[in-house]
Amino acid sequence: MSSSVIREFNDKDGFVTLTLNRPDQLNSLSNDLLESLAAALDDVATDDSIRAVIITGAGRAFCSGADTDELTGGSGDGPHKPGPGGAEELRRGFRLARKVILGIYEMEKPVIAAIHGSAVGAGFDLACACDIRIAADTARFMAAYIHVGLFPGYGGTWLYPRLVGSAKAAELMYTGNFMEVDEAKSLGFLNSVVTEDELIPAAEKMARRIAAGPPIAIRLAKTMMRRGMSMDLETSLEITAAAEAITLSSEDHVEGMGALRQKRRPEFKGI
Repeated sequence: MSSSVIREFNDKDGFVTLTLNRPDQLNSLSNDLLESLAAALDDVATDDSIRAVIITGAGRAFCSGADTDELTGGSGDGPHKPGPGGAEELRRGFRLARKVILGIYEMEKPVIAAIHGSAVGAGFDLACACDIRIAADTARFMAAYIHVGLFPGYGGTWLYPRLVGSAKAAELMYTGNFMEVDEAKSLGFLNSVVTEDELIPAAEKMARRIAAGPPIAIRLAKTMMRRGMSMDLETSLEITAAAEAITLSSEDHVEGMGALRQKRRPEFKGI
């Protein structure tokens, strides 16, 4: 049996690619896939050799959202007929999804979404949790929950307004309309748009660039940015000043300053 999440390590450049691997189901988020992804994220978070992460999908799509057959037992009759395991399996799915979204959002290492085809429902939320989003020109985004009488339950109500603004977030949630790739780029939701053939090379180039940087400073930059969104400016400045003391005392700072003076490329070791 093939793994529902494929891990590909680039040891030389210090990043890993996690590929959602249910192409026949458009990488829908079954509980098994969520469990595998959560485990992979846990492992990556504690592996000091990995400095950046790419998440992508096998086949024609990034992720089509929750596994509806698993939710309904394949009946198509709605959540009042849950699949094997009943209500407990549904609760397990929500717990796993929460762990995955928080695992991406709160991981100290940058996470890059490499998106092609559809990113729908929970798949859209998954992309939103990432730090950087690079999309193929085939990508489309939809908060599809409304079509089945639900609302974004995997962090979308919190993430969408912060990424595309409250007005566009409201439209996406209330209508379930697609957001096409050009609009997503113009709203600042996407960092770049490339052809499908260029997608993985572009994501790997970004991961390589990040992994070559100073890990301590990048880790703190992500943490301060995430935490700062719920702080006032004065509090953020105080906490940032305290955190900067860590980078100022690091060997990476000494290396960076030395490389600047010597006009050479720095070699950061994360110490």
